Amino acid sequence: MSDEPVPPAAHHHVFLGRDHALNERRTWAVIVLTATTMMVEIVAGTIYGSMALVADGWHMSTHAAALLISAAAYAYARRHAHDPRFTFGTGKLGDLGAFASAIVLALVALLIAWESLVRLANPVPIGFVQALAVAVIGLAVDLASAWLLGGHRHHHDHDHGHDHDDHGHGHADNNLRAAYLHVLADALTSVLAIAALLAGALYGWLWLDPLSGLVGALVIAHWSYGLMRAAGGVLVDAVPDHDDLPGEIRRAIVRDGEQISDLHVWQVGPGHHAATIALVAQAPQPPSAYRARLAHLAALSHVTIEVEPA
Repeated sequence: MSDEPVPPAAHHHVFLGRDHALNERRTWAVIVLTATTMMVEIVAGTIYGSMALVADGWHMSTHAAALLISAAAYAYARRHAHDPRFTFGTGKLGDLGAFASAIVLALVALLIAWESLVRLANPVPIGFVQALAVAVIGLAVDLASAWLLGGHRHHHDHDHGHDHDDHGHGHADNNLRAAYLHVLADALTSVLAIAALLAGALYGWLWLDPLSGLVGALVIAHWSYGLMRAAGGVLVDAVPDHDDLPGEIRRAIVRDGEQISDLHVWQVGPGHHAATIALVAQAPQPPSAYRARLAHLAALSHVTIEVEPA
């Protein structure tokens, strides 16, 4: 046997979400569905002279472009997961994509609000039958897209501005949430439009259509803010208020005669956190002993420990 010291086992820095590949496939499936519907609406609207269908088709093209942000983030993170240049992996690329999507959502809300205000000030004739048909088609596509994105697993996190997961340590995929919110925003506008158009056709309330647009814009802006806050927090390495992982680390690692002098915790991917811990101990132990105390914290994927004698 050689007397040379055995180097420590290499560890990986792949911190992708547990459903990364599945969520990527779902996002691309929604893009294909949206793009197909877009082409059908534009072609059918052109052939039959329906400007409502053509307009909705081009609207869906912007929807598909926004979803491409999420798909591109998934693809790039997967392809570069083992790239040594990303010293803490590519898990946070999804949050970068989600933050960009949140900005797009905010712009969509502004555009809807502006168009609604213009329509309130200058009402225009509405082709109720055509508009209702377009809204119903759009809603059907959005509901199918929401199902593809696993909407049954979402618990309306957008209503609270943050996500809860199994252990409260950021297992939620903000990139998937961004794609889901784009679909949900489109579905909301379709539902509001159907209600407003029915009321307009029955009672002549033309003002209800732009008013429903303003309501939809406010709700979408609220969702955008929640997504921006959640994804932005990850990007700047902020620990969410509801996440007590730093406290759990302190309670698990500190024993008699020991003290944490410095602690940093941040998210490196959905469900993955890194931590650097500096300890002062009267009877210092090997770092492996302190790591063993943290073994039950599944959210900790990368830990660096420094021990100094008291």
